[in-house]
Amino acid sequence: MILYLGRRLLGVLGVLLAIAAVTFTIFYVLPSDPAAAACGKSCSTERLEAIRANMGLDAPLWRQFADFVTGIFTGRTTGTGQYALTCDFPCLGYSYENSQSVWDLLVDRLPVSASLALGAAAIWLVLGLTAGVTAALHKDTLIDRALMVGAVAAASLPVYFTSVLLIFGLIRVSGLLPYPQYVAFGDDPLSWATNLLLPWLALAVLYAAMYARQSRSSMIESMAEPYIRTARAKGLPRRTVVVKHGLRAGMTPILTIFGMDLGGLLAGAVITESIFGLPGIGRLFYGALSSGDQPVILGVTLLAATFIVVANLAVDLLYAVVDPRVRY
Repeated sequence: MILYLGRRLLGVLGVLLAIAAVTFTIFYVLPSDPAAAACGKSCSTERLEAIRANMGLDAPLWRQFADFVTGIFTGRTTGTGQYALTCDFPCLGYSYENSQSVWDLLVDRLPVSASLALGAAAIWLVLGLTAGVTAALHKDTLIDRALMVGAVAAASLPVYFTSVLLIFGLIRVSGLLPYPQYVAFGDDPLSWATNLLLPWLALAVLYAAMYARQSRSSMIESMAEPYIRTARAKGLPRRTVVVKHGLRAGMTPILTIFGMDLGGLLAGAVITESIFGLPGIGRLFYGALSSGDQPVILGVTLLAATFIVVANLAVDLLYAVVDPRVRY
């Protein structure tokens, strides 16, 4: 197990390094110039060159990338004298648009995105798995057809459309929920949940529909396995057969997509955060795209890649717990 973990961690580092190299090259080789963005519209040639030197953009590309990677682990200082700028560990760059290090920006926004992602994930897992397993156990019946028709309809609705419907129905018409304003969990847990319930539902509807279809397919395939017939022949209760044998084995594909989905959402749900005005990483990323803030774009991309890769590593380790067959 230790050797397996070691190999996987080396693979994770290799993937992240490759993603960093590709992303860094794309954003720093494209025609847009980070120095020009930092300098502003009315910028002289001399001032632009001074800013490029201060940001280290006059160095060869390989040197810039080496400094960037080194700075992640040790921090770094760009510029000299009164223009020196120190970026502490872990340094993902400096946003001149926000006059703040990229890491500090991400840390400030991460609790919002994490709250949104984890709450929505809990809802869509419960709804999706319940609907999918119920449909699989009532295959080709009216219940199965009704659940799958509902899942297809929900999956076809864009998040922004679902968000508008929820805002109109639960805020404008009924007044059951307040318009979302992020409240830290430590300040008021009840207000935290109340204000995030609407964004949670907006995300959960789409994902629950996809998970319902996937879990139905996996469950039907799992319940047709020979070991299920053996368990039934032994006289085990139906609940034990379904939960302990069928559900555990059928959840392997669900774990895979869940790791990808949760890892991506932890780095921000751009549409949902923008619609509901939540100050998360997704909204930060959208603003960076609009203004061409390349250090922030690069930082968010690396953060998203890290979450996805780490989530997939965790999923691989959970396979042995969920499905005992992979241990052998």
